[in-house]
Amino acid sequence: MRNLTFAMNVSVDGYIAAPGDDLGWSLPSDELFQWWSERVRATGLALYGRKLWETMSSHWPTADQQPGATPAHIEYARRWRAMPKVVFSSTTSTVGWNTRLVTGDAVTEITRLKADDDGSMDIAGATLAAAAMRAGLIDEYVMVTHPVLVGGGTPFFTALDHWVNLNLVETRTFPDGVILTRYETKR
Repeated sequence: MRNLTFAMNVSVDGYIAAPGDDLGWSLPSDELFQWWSERVRATGLALYGRKLWETMSSHWPTADQQPGATPAHIEYARRWRAMPKVVFSSTTSTVGWNTRLVTGDAVTEITRLKADDDGSMDIAGATLAAAAMRAGLIDEYVMVTHPVLVGGGTPFFTALDHWVNLNLVETRTFPDGVILTRYETKR
């Protein structure tokens, strides 16, 4: 069975995007960018909600061809394009870059994908992750916490009907006061 991880940059007050979908507060250091790149390299399948897919697919498919692209950005762009992806959307009609579109029930499809044994899965996008959280499908939460309070926006966690107990399995400090915490869901 595949492991499903929800990993995102998050503000200290718990948001993955500030009001207006502003992500400017979460720019990574070189070390953190390399960590995200290694995560993409190791991901067997990435699950995206529509909004985050639109953000990622508007930049990374050609980021390695942009003037001034650093070696790290070139490597990330290549890894991102090669990584198998599934986009969940009822409004998007086409996807590319090693990606499959799912327009049906996300929880049903994620449950089916978890039953496979083809490596780890990451889930990204607040709405999609919230549905998986409520269904009890997330096995691991990775919060890359930036030292900023954004005061509102898109929360990392959704309201739940019951507690989810977690085990802390990793902490790591990055430059600029960024702290990674990784928790496994107790089953």
